[in-house]
Amino acid sequence: MCKVNVHNFLLLLVFLVAGIDFSQAQEKKPKASFPIGVFDSGTGGLTVLEALLTIDEFNNLTGVHGKDGIPDFQQEHFQYLAAQANMPYGNYAAENKTPLLKEHILKNMRFLLGNSFLRREKEKWELMPKESAKMLVLACNTATAFALTDIRDFLKEDNSEVTVIGVIDAGVKAALQHQREKGRGAIGVFATAGTVASNGYPRTLIEMSARIGMQEPVIVSQGGAGLAESIDRDWSYYVDTATSYRKEYKGPSIKNAQYKIDTTLLSIYRFNRTGNKLLCEYDDKGACQDIQLNDPENYVRYHLVSMLEKMRQNKMLLPMNTLILGCTHYPFMRPIIQQVLSELYDYQDEQGYRYRDYLAKEVALIDPSYETAKEAYLALREKQLQHNSSKQQQDLFFITIPNKDLAEIELQEDGWFTYGYKYGRKAGENKQYVKYVPFDRVNISAATYQRIQQALPAVFKDISRIVINAGK
Repeated sequence: MCKVNVHNFLLLLVFLVAGIDFSQAQEKKPKASFPIGVFDSGTGGLTVLEALLTIDEFNNLTGVHGKDGIPDFQQEHFQYLAAQANMPYGNYAAENKTPLLKEHILKNMRFLLGNSFLRREKEKWELMPKESAKMLVLACNTATAFALTDIRDFLKEDNSEVTVIGVIDAGVKAALQHQREKGRGAIGVFATAGTVASNGYPRTLIEMSARIGMQEPVIVSQGGAGLAESIDRDWSYYVDTATSYRKEYKGPSIKNAQYKIDTTLLSIYRFNRTGNKLLCEYDDKGACQDIQLNDPENYVRYHLVSMLEKMRQNKMLLPMNTLILGCTHYPFMRPIIQQVLSELYDYQDEQGYRYRDYLAKEVALIDPSYETAKEAYLALREKQLQHNSSKQQQDLFFITIPNKDLAEIELQEDGWFTYGYKYGRKAGENKQYVKYVPFDRVNISAATYQRIQQALPAVFKDISRIVINAGK
């Protein structure tokens, strides 16, 4: 057994209790033929997989930078994991449950490095074989911020040669490169509350800018509470069938002290009020006493206005010309983010243009996905792990669902964990809270598949081969 310090005790415990044995991986097959594992807290990381499937930045024969008309990962196959049951990850820090978050992340890594998954056959679960991953891509900003170092430390001490790639360095590199080319401005970090709490992006921006001889950047961060959750239809933040105010709601509202909807800014938010996208709590006279957001677009509107109001209050001296989409879910909302930024740039009140001192006319939206794919390619070549024969294996798509065999679990009406149960658990108990199963048409909603089809055509084509065209 490897030597373990206190810092890595939790990681070792997770792997040992899980019973993982790296030596059991398919020993007779060359490691280069194994898949690349990609992981996120939900479907947002599919934006990274889209980049991996489509990127053409290198000559595949020589490895030299330059397009050759062939996707860089054309001969590779992938395993994608959406850790849906335990998301949103961004709330664990706020609930003082960071050790529990790390435990979930490590279990997910164990799954991708393992050799089996569960598939329902009629009325029972069957254990099915799969290959272990030769490389891990953490397509999750919160997981990267809180656990990347821990994962690398453990794998190093365990003498594992598995390479782990995170998304934060990639996003920072792209943001600084844009500033070098287009000029200095404030850099916005739009991420989950957990990623913002970790300070991962500002710390990396400052460190990397110093290394490359750039002036320290001006940074403004906004924790997008509820946005990723609404994209993945988390019950606590968005219910597409809701028609009235809900007591289970956890997102921004007039009564939410941390994420307060400012009624004096309603004309600036310009919330979409069609259908059930904005819900009210009415008094006995029919007046709206509180507001709940019930659509991803309205979460975007709330948080971008909040970010610019923060810049105004702090009298920041540089307008924001670069916005890092620091959550892999957020690129799904790229068109509405761009639209809202344009609206805010042109917004006027009695004092003139409200935000033009704080917002550039053109704001570059930095999606770390593409840079992450480039880093993964370079690491694959460096480790000599490229699969040089034609791609023969299908890509696989997995999701975590509540383990209903565990009697203690508490579920909402939609079949997922309650908020109280999700964040009320303790680290170190190492219970099997979830099952790792394939994507299907129940655990992934039709609306999510439609969003994937619109935004991620390569991923959708990939998924459709094994999920959407599969039998009911």
